[in-house]
Amino acid sequence: MHVNLPEKRYYSIGEVAKAFDVQPSLLRFWEKEFKEIQPKKKTSGTRKYTPENILTLQFIYHLVKEKGMTLEGAKKQLQNKSNSGSKEEMLAKLERVKAALIQLKEKM
Repeated sequence: MHVNLPEKRYYSIGEVAKAFDVQPSLLRFWEKEFKEIQPKKKTSGTRKYTPENILTLQFIYHLVKEKGMTLEGAKKQLQNKSNSGSKEEMLAKLERVKAALIQLKEKM
């Protein structure tokens, strides 16, 4: 699903709900169910979603609404996605360190 939102730093719950064509209550429910969705909250309690939150919501929406997965299944998929992402990041960092060490060795 493509979400049609303008580029901004923060989005209100109303904007996000309208973009996903869901009720704001569903977003609040998903926020309780998925620890990965943590919108910033003002002191008044107003939620402000970041672009990263939108990407996570988009993935959850795809799994639950489009693929018909259960919430538990979506949680597992989201966890697998975040675990594999961190492994890839770690490998990339290690490759950069290795290249830097090789370059240092060659200079000596």
